[in-house]
Amino acid sequence: MRIQEKQDFKSLIAEDIPIRKSDSLVTEIKKNPLVDDIYAFATRRAILKTKDEIEGVLIKGLDSSYNFDHIRRFIKEGRPIQYNDSTYSKEIMLSDYTARQLKIKVNDTLSIYFIQPDGPPRARRLIVSGIYKTGISEYDQLFAIADIQLIQRMNADSTTLDNGEYRNMIGGYEIFLKNYKKIDKGVDEIYNLKDFPETWDTQGVTSVSPNIFDWLNMQDVTRNVLIGIMVAIAVVNLITCLIVLVIERVRMIGILKSLGATNWTIQKIFLQHSVFITITGIIIGAAVALGVLYLQQATGFIKLQEDAYYLSEAAVKIVWWQIGIICAGTLLVCFLVLMIPSIVVRRIQPVKAIHFR
Repeated sequence: MRIQEKQDFKSLIAEDIPIRKSDSLVTEIKKNPLVDDIYAFATRRAILKTKDEIEGVLIKGLDSSYNFDHIRRFIKEGRPIQYNDSTYSKEIMLSDYTARQLKIKVNDTLSIYFIQPDGPPRARRLIVSGIYKTGISEYDQLFAIADIQLIQRMNADSTTLDNGEYRNMIGGYEIFLKNYKKIDKGVDEIYNLKDFPETWDTQGVTSVSPNIFDWLNMQDVTRNVLIGIMVAIAVVNLITCLIVLVIERVRMIGILKSLGATNWTIQKIFLQHSVFITITGIIIGAAVALGVLYLQQATGFIKLQEDAYYLSEAAVKIVWWQIGIICAGTLLVCFLVLMIPSIVVRRIQPVKAIHFR
C-alpha cells in the first residue's frame, strides 16, 4: 500500500506531489502488526538517451534502506543499485523493455534528462547496474529505478539544496504487509492513526492497479467453473463405473443373497472393489501430475503469452500438505459418491438375479 499526498484521479504515470518525511509516523506504522516493511520513495518523469535511441520513463527513486529482496527475483541481469554516503548513486536499473528500446546492456552509460518547468532540461550521466523484468507491461514500459536523492535534488530549489532540506522531501511511503489479503484493513488502520496528516491518503495496490486484480479475479472465476465441471464429470463417471460393476455381477448378487448374505455385506464388496480402483487412480494421477509439475519447474516447457498472463511460463509451486489434502478429499468424495449406486444392490431380488442374462 502507499501513503501519498491526496490526488484525485491520479494515474500511474503521474508524478507524486512531494511531502515532508515524518519519522514519528513511520515509527507508529511499524508498530502495526500487519506491517512488514515501510520505505520512502519519490518519482519524476525523465528522458533516457543513448547515442542513437531515446525513451521516456518515470524514474522511481528508492533510498538505501529499501530491501531489494522484494524485487531481486525479477532481476534478469546485473544487480541492484549501490548507494554511497557522500552523494547520490550514479547507477540506474532499467526494465528489459526499456533496455531493448535503448539497445543498452548492463554497465553501459546513458544520459538522463529531467524536464524543468522554468528552465532548460537538467542532464546527468548514469551507469546501468541491472535489468529487471516483472512481466507486467504497465510497469516494465514505464518505470526505471534510481537513487531517491537524485529525484530529491531535481525537485529542490537553490535554498533547499544549500541547507540540505531537500533530503526531507519525498514522494510518499510504500508499505509491505505480512498478509496481502488484509490490505483493506491495513489501509483503514493506518489512515485512522492519530498523527496521520489530513492532506495525505492511503491506497492499496488493488486501487493503484485495479486492472491487474480484476484480471486475477476473472481467472479465479474461470478456475472455479472449470473445477466444477471436472468434478461433475468425475462424479458421473464414478457412478456409471459402479453401476456397470453391479450389473455385471447381478447373478453373483442373487447367489450371495440366496446363501444368506445381507445387503450391507454385498454393498461392502462392491465398495471395497471401487475404493481399490479409486486409490489406484489417485496414486497414478498424482504421480503423473507431480511428474509434469517437476518437469515444468525444471524446464518451463509450458509457455504463456506474457502480454495476457503477466508470465512467460506457467508458474508451479508444490505444497505437499495441499497435495495430501486433495488426495484424501478426493478419496472421501469418491467413497461417498460410490454409496449412491451401491444402493441398487438392495433392490435386486435373488430369484430374478439368478436367472438374469
